[in-house]
Amino acid sequence: LYILDEEAGRDGGVRPQVPRWASKMGTGSREQEFGQPGAMGGPQGPRHRQQELPLRILVPTQFVGAIIGKEGLTIKNITKQTQSKVDIHRKENAGATEKAITIHSSKEGCSQACRMILEIMEKEANDTKIVEEVPLKILTNNSLVGRLIGKEGRNLKKIEQDTGTKITISSLQDLTIYNQERTITVRGGVEECCNAEVEITKKLREAHENDVASLNVSCLCVFQTAEQEVVYLFVPTPAVGALIGKKGQHIRELAHYAGASIKIAAPDNPDDPERMVIITGPPEGQFKAQGRIYGKLKEENFFTAKEDVKLEAHIKVPLTAAGRVIGKGGKTVNELQNLTSAEVVVPRDQTPDENDEVFVKIIGHFFASQTAQRKIREIIQQVKQQERKHQQMVPTPSQPSI
Repeated sequence: LYILDEEAGRDGGVRPQVPRWASKMGTGSREQEFGQPGAMGGPQGPRHRQQELPLRILVPTQFVGAIIGKEGLTIKNITKQTQSKVDIHRKENAGATEKAITIHSSKEGCSQACRMILEIMEKEANDTKIVEEVPLKILTNNSLVGRLIGKEGRNLKKIEQDTGTKITISSLQDLTIYNQERTITVRGGVEECCNAEVEITKKLREAHENDVASLNVSCLCVFQTAEQEVVYLFVPTPAVGALIGKKGQHIRELAHYAGASIKIAAPDNPDDPERMVIITGPPEGQFKAQGRIYGKLKEENFFTAKEDVKLEAHIKVPLTAAGRVIGKGGKTVNELQNLTSAEVVVPRDQTPDENDEVFVKIIGHFFASQTAQRKIREIIQQVKQQERKHQQMVPTPSQPSI
């Protein structure tokens, strides 16, 4: 199956409750929701079928036409031979010199499709003399990179030595520009690059599987974790059109990519400077969706080149956990701010909602906000575990004997 700039999914997915404190931003039928049935990990969702970690690569924009081929015949041949689904994200990041390709298949299918794409690019480069070298560029989640590199860089050095390639990894600083992925650049011949791809993706899959196991997820994919989180992210009102895209295409692609439900709440007042984006999904889905939104705002120049994209996010916490987030004398919240570089505020005098929850406000750049969100979620889990232990320790009243 070959999908070019697919409009993934239909309106649907989990409809998160909007807290009363957010009602000033507008809710109800005017909300625009993007996602797909089963995107939250249900049995009908595509994530249920996706057992392997996809292979994502970057290719020079000028080679995309050759990879697709006349009337799509070349890419159809690749998908047929490798039993793969290939997404070419041609319309993302308009004007960019490189485009992302996502390959969904078995590890063998991914490697075979990657080899065929590299061979096409090498032939095109030789025929056109546009570039002298076409390196293999693999995209991966930042959380997996450390384990790929290994202690003192040993894993990466071994792959280089075994395959005769030169491997570099993009800087952490690049993550705030477009999204949360790092670029692994492999230089060498096609055969050498393909051998390196096998070893690199093997390490990435091992790290990914360990992450899934550490989360005690018994299902096939991290997207299927039952723990659904809701984040209310506030974006500049003028940016809404760019986030949605023509006929909702961009935001549908984003919802599909992240495995999350995304709703944009309409404002009560047309002069409101910000709009609320409601994201419902598992932790990795939150990371992906928010990362792409931050990146889109930067890409569309809603923030200057030298300016960090700083957004406000709200998450709900049980009233019983709010005090723990603050800490004695504000100690915990101060530590959170020092650790994450985000501004973390638990507004006073809140009225808990019907679920006895209040909100925490987080303001910061992408990684600061993500770190703060994860730390707060950890505190919530600790409180819930303690409550469960306490309930188990409380003896049940014995029934009187007759």
